[in-house]
Amino acid sequence: MTEQTGFDLFPDRSVVALRVDGELKDLATTVTETQTVEPVTIDSPDGLNILRHSAAHVLAQAVQRINPEAKLGIGPPVTDGFYYDFDVATPFTPEDLKAIEKEMDRIIRQGQRFVRRVVSDDEARRELAAEPYKLELIGLKGGSAESGDNESVEVGAGELTIYENVDGKTGERYWQDLCRGPHLPSTRLIGNGAKLMRVAAAYWRGSEKNPQLQRIYGTAWPTKDELRAYLTRLEEAAKRDHRKLGKELDLFSFPDEIGSGLAVFHPKGGVVRAEIENYMRERLIAHGYEQVYSPHITKANLFETSGHLQWYKDGMFPAMHLDEETDAEGHVTRQGQDYYLKPMNCPMHNLIFRARGRSYRELPLRLAEFGTVYRYEKSGQLSGLTRVRGLTQDDAHVYVTPDQVKAEVASQLEFVLETLRGYGLTDFYLELSTKDPEKYVGSDEAWDEATDTLRQVAEESGLELVADPGGAAFYGPKISVQARDAIGRTWQLSTVQLDFNQPERFELEYTASDGTKQQPVMIHRALLGSIERFFAILLEHYAGAFPAWLAPVQVVGIPIAEEFNDYLGEIIARLRKAGVRAELDASDDRMQKKIRTHTQQKVPFQLIAGEQDRAGGSVSFRFRDGTQDNGVPVDEAVRRILEAIETKAQV
Repeated sequence: MTEQTGFDLFPDRSVVALRVDGELKDLATTVTETQTVEPVTIDSPDGLNILRHSAAHVLAQAVQRINPEAKLGIGPPVTDGFYYDFDVATPFTPEDLKAIEKEMDRIIRQGQRFVRRVVSDDEARRELAAEPYKLELIGLKGGSAESGDNESVEVGAGELTIYENVDGKTGERYWQDLCRGPHLPSTRLIGNGAKLMRVAAAYWRGSEKNPQLQRIYGTAWPTKDELRAYLTRLEEAAKRDHRKLGKELDLFSFPDEIGSGLAVFHPKGGVVRAEIENYMRERLIAHGYEQVYSPHITKANLFETSGHLQWYKDGMFPAMHLDEETDAEGHVTRQGQDYYLKPMNCPMHNLIFRARGRSYRELPLRLAEFGTVYRYEKSGQLSGLTRVRGLTQDDAHVYVTPDQVKAEVASQLEFVLETLRGYGLTDFYLELSTKDPEKYVGSDEAWDEATDTLRQVAEESGLELVADPGGAAFYGPKISVQARDAIGRTWQLSTVQLDFNQPERFELEYTASDGTKQQPVMIHRALLGSIERFFAILLEHYAGAFPAWLAPVQVVGIPIAEEFNDYLGEIIARLRKAGVRAELDASDDRMQKKIRTHTQQKVPFQLIAGEQDRAGGSVSFRFRDGTQDNGVPVDEAVRRILEAIETKAQV
C-alpha cells in the first residue's frame, strides 16, 4: 500500500493542511491511497483558522521569550484573527506589544516548523508541570473539536498532542505547547500578514470565579494586502460604530442610574425607532398578523411548562418572591410565589391560543407582538445596543396544521426578505441551525422532520445555505437570515424556527375538519431580532445618514439672512402639515455654520433661501454630500421631498 505525505500530494505552497476522511490534519501527515484526501488552502475558512492558530502559537512563544515567567492560557483562532491568554505579573502595555511583534517577526523569519507529537496524560503533565492552566486542560480531555469551546483547540476527543516549534534545518526545539492542531508547515507562511491589535482582561475559561488573565488579540491574513484591506475595514467600522454615532447624533444612551445594558432612546432616536416599528406594523397587517400584548413578568410555573426554567435559567433574571402573607407573629399565612421577568414571549402567546377553542379554519393563526423581554447577560458580554439586558422583540408565533407547515415557512421567509429589503438591506444568505445533542426536548423523529422541512424551504429560496450544526434552541431547528451591510460585515437578523414541542407541553389543540382534536405546529418568527439591535445595525449600515423616511429630522430650512425667516418658515410649515419632520433654523449662527451643523447631523435635505429665491418662489436644495440644486420651485421641492420619503429612497 503506497504511503505519501501531503507535501508529496500537493506541492502547491498555497496548500497548508489536509482533510483526511473528513478530519483536518497537518500537511506532513502520511496518508494511504484508500483514504479520501482533500487539500486545505491558506485562503479557505479552514486554512485561515490554521494560519491564525499558528500565529497565536508564535505570539505565545514570543511572549515567553521576552518574559519566561508568563504562564500560558489558551490561544484559539476567532473571527478575523486570534488571541492568547497569559498570566503575567503586570498588564501588557502598548510598548510591550511593539516588542512582542518584533520578536514574532524574528520567529516567523526563522522558518520554524510545527511538529506534532502524541503524549500520554502523564507525559503531558510532566512536560507542562510549570504551566498550571495547561495542567487543568489536560483533565478536560474528551471534548469535541466542534463543541464551540475554545479549550478544544488544546485538548479534545482522543489522544493528547504537543506541538513543538523546531529549527527548520537542525530540528532543534525552541518552544512547545499543548495543542490538538493542525498547524502551518512553517512559521514563514505567516509572512507579513499578521498584526497584534489590542489587550484586554479576561477571566480564565470565562468564569468570574477564576483568575483574571491578560488577553492579547491579533489578526492574520495570507498577504500584506489582505491585512491592509482588513485594517481599512476596521477604520470604516470604527467611524460607523453605533455607540459613537448614537452620542454624536443624540439618539440614545445608557445612564448609570438605570443599569448596564438598559438603554433609553432620546427624542431623535425615538423617531427612528418609531419609524422602524411603524413600517413593521404596516407589513404585519398586510400579511394577516393579529397584534397581541402580554405583561413583562409572570409566575414561575409558566416557564416550567415551556421548559425555559430547565434550559434557560442562567439567562434569566433571578426570581422575585411575591404574594406571601404573614401574621403579626411572622408566621406565613399565605404561601408566596416566584415571579420572573420574561425572557421570551412565546409561552404567553401559547396561552392566548389556548384561551378558547380553535378550529382548523382559523389556521394559520399569526400572533405578533412588540414584546419587551429581559435577559441576564454578563456585564462583560454587553455591547451597546447589540447586546443588552432589556430588549424589544418583533416577535411572532404562527400556529398551523401539519400540512400547512412548508407553505407557511416559505411564506414567512419571503415576508422576511421583502421586509428587510424595505429597510435597505439586500445582500443575504441563510443558515440552518440543527439540534444540539446535549440540549433539546422532543423526539428525534420530530426534530428530523422539522429540520428536513426547513432545509427544503431554504434550498428552494435560491439563497446560499450554510450549516450551523448544534446551533438550534432547545425546542426546534431554525433558519436564520444573515445580512451583509454596506461594508460587507455579516449580521444575523431574522429567524424562522419550527417547534413541534411547545404545543405538546402546553396541550394546544384545534378541531380538525373531521371533528377530531389535533395538535398544531408552532412557528417562531423574529424578523428584526430585537428593535435595539436592528436599530444599531441600520445606524452602522447607513453610517448615521438614514434615508429620508427614517431620518429624525428630514428637512431643515436655512435662511441666508434673518429677513428670509418668514418666507422659509411658511415652506417648513407646509411640509410639517404634510407630515414631514421639518425645522427652521432661525438661530443667530452664520449660514455656513448652520450648513455645517446640519450636515454633521446628517439631515437629508437642507432648503436654503435668499432674495432671489423669495422673488422667484423657489429654494435651493443642499444634500448631505455637499452638492446643491438651486432655483427649485417650491411646489417641485415639496413634491421631491414627499416622494423621497414615500419611496424610501436613499438621498
